Amino acid sequence: EGLTGLKGKPGTTCDCGRYRKVVGQLDVNVGKLRNAVKFVKNVILGLKETEERYYLLVKEPKRFREASMNCKLRGGTLAMPKTSNTNHLMADYVSQAGLTRAYIGVLAQSKDTVSVPLSNVVSPRTTNSSCVELLSTGAWSHVECEAAMFFICEFPKSRRRGGSPASVPS
Repeated sequence: EGLTGLKGKPGTTCDCGRYRKVVGQLDVNVGKLRNAVKFVKNVILGLKETEERYYLLVKEPKRFREASMNCKLRGGTLAMPKTSNTNHLMADYVSQAGLTRAYIGVLAQSKDTVSVPLSNVVSPRTTNSSCVELLSTGAWSHVECEAAMFFICEFPKSRRRGGSPASVPS
C-alpha cells in the first residue's frame, strides 16, 4: 500500500432527475413509434403476421409462375402454410378480403396428391392441374397453373438487436 494522495476538488453533482425524465419520454416515444409501425403494417398495408413471418395478400391477378416471381421481386416467396394455425390465418385473410381463393406456394406432385401431407386437400377440379389454391374455408384445391388469381406472399421476419423486425415488405 502506498501513500495517500492529495485531496482533490469535489466533483460536480448529477442532475439525474432531469435525465430520468428525458429517458422516460424516449420510452414513451418508442412505444408510440411501435404502435405507428404496427398500424402501418396491419391497417395500411394489410399485412398479417405470425411469430416468424409476414403475409401479404396481393390483389393483382397473376398466373402461378408470375405470382411466384412477383413475390420474389418483393423480397419474399409464395406463401406456404406449414402449420394448421398458419393455414387458418391465411384462410381468414382470404375470407376477410371478400375472396374465395388465392394461390399458395404448393405444387401438386401428381394429379391426385399434394407435396405437403395435410388433410385439407379437396379433390381436383380438372385432371391436369398441378398448382394449389387456398380456399377461404382453409381447404386446398388443385387448380390450373395458367389461371390468373390473387396470391399470398410470405416474408421472413429478420430480427435485429432488440428483437424488432429489420424490414417490412412494401
